[in-house]
Amino acid sequence: MQFYLSVRSLQAATANASMVSIRSASLQPFSPEQWSQHREDRIQLIRKRFVNVHVSDISGGRVVGAKVAVRQMSRDFPFGSAISKTILGNKPYQDWFRKRFNAAVFENELKWYATEPAPGKEDYALADQLLQFVQSSDAVARGHNIFWEDPKYTPWWVKNLTSADQLRAAVAGRIESLLSRYKGDFVHWDVSNEMLHFDFYESRLGRNATTDFFRTAKRADPLATLFLNDFNVVEVCDDLSSSADSYVSRLRQLADAGVTFEGIGLEAHFGKPNIPYVRAVLDKLGTLRLPIWLTEVDISNALDPKTQAAYLEEVLREGFAHPSVDGIMLWTAMDASAACYQMCLTDGNFTNLPAGDVVDRLLGEWQTREVLGATNDRGSFNFSAFLGEYKLSVTYLNSSAEGTFSLARSDDTKHITIRLQP
Repeated sequence: MQFYLSVRSLQAATANASMVSIRSASLQPFSPEQWSQHREDRIQLIRKRFVNVHVSDISGGRVVGAKVAVRQMSRDFPFGSAISKTILGNKPYQDWFRKRFNAAVFENELKWYATEPAPGKEDYALADQLLQFVQSSDAVARGHNIFWEDPKYTPWWVKNLTSADQLRAAVAGRIESLLSRYKGDFVHWDVSNEMLHFDFYESRLGRNATTDFFRTAKRADPLATLFLNDFNVVEVCDDLSSSADSYVSRLRQLADAGVTFEGIGLEAHFGKPNIPYVRAVLDKLGTLRLPIWLTEVDISNALDPKTQAAYLEEVLREGFAHPSVDGIMLWTAMDASAACYQMCLTDGNFTNLPAGDVVDRLLGEWQTREVLGATNDRGSFNFSAFLGEYKLSVTYLNSSAEGTFSLARSDDTKHITIRLQP
C-alpha cells in the first residue's frame, strides 16, 4: 500500500520557528494496482493521442474496408543516456546507443576542467567528436555544464585566481568560448550545476553572479533552453539544501533579479526511491509551469542488479507519467573498463544487465511500432498512438495513398483525410 499526502494550507509560525500549522490534510491510500493504473491513465492522456483516418475515393465517397498501415518513425519524448569518449570509434557501443536513444548528454567532456585544463589552453576535440556522433544519430544533445558551483570540480587555475575581476573575466571568457563554438548545437545548457549545495562563484562574485551567467548565456545562444540542475531534490526528503521548497525559493530569487527561467533539472541519483515523494515533488515543481527533466537517472550500485532494475523501472514509469516531465536522461556512460558511475545497462559485450532489460522493455512499451486495420462503414479507422512522427499508407483494390503526419500533445483527436488515387 502506498499513500499520497494532500495538504491544502501550510504555514510556519515565524521565519525561525519549527512549529507548522496545517489547515487541512488528507492521506489517500493507493494499492500498487491503483497506483500503476493511474500512471497508465496519465500516459494515455499526455504521451498518446487519438487519431482518426478518413479514407475517400477520387470522387470524395467514403471507402469501406480500405487497409490502413501506420508505422512510427520517431518518438516525441526525449529519452537518452550519458555518453563519454569511450563511445568514439566503438561501433558496437554506437550501434547499441543508436538503436535505443534519441537524446544524449556528455558525462565530463564539456565541463570547464575538461575543455580548458590550463588558462588559455582550450581543447574541444573530444566534445566536437561526441557532438558529431550525436548529430549523426539524429539525437538531441544537452549541454552539461557551463559552471559547477562545487569547488572540487572547478579548474585548479580558476580556484587560484586572486581577484574578483580576474574571476569575472575568466567566467565571461568561458561562456563566450563555449557558447559561440556550439551556438544552436545543444538544446539545453545546465548554466549552474548544484548551486543549491555549493556556492564557489557566488561566494566570490556576489549573489548576482548566477543572474549574470544566465543573461550572458541567453545572449550567446538565444535558442537554447537554460537550466539549473541539482541533486537530492527528488531522491531524498532529508536534504534541506535541495528540497522542493528551497529549489522554488532559489528560482524565485533569481526570477526577481531578472532571470528568465526555462528549465528545471533534477539529477535523480537514487538509492531506494520513495515514489509517492517523487510524485509530490514533481507536482510541486510542476506548478511553476517550467519544463522538468530528470537529467542523470541511476540507482546506487550498493544494491544488487535486480533491485537496481526494479527501482529504475519505478522511477522511469513515474517520470514518464508526469505531465511536467519533458525528458529523461540516464547516467549510464560506460568507461573503458565497462564500468559506469553507479549503474550500467549492459556488460562490456553489450549484453543487457537487468537494468538494460527494463530500459528495452519500456522503450518498446512507450512507442507505437505499427498499427494495422481497415476502415469501418463510415470510411474511418481510429486508433491511439504515442506522440511522434508517423508514416501512413492506405490501399484499396488497385488504389493507394501514402503520407506522413505528426502527433504533438493535444487533447483533441487528430483527424487525417486521405483520398485514394487510382
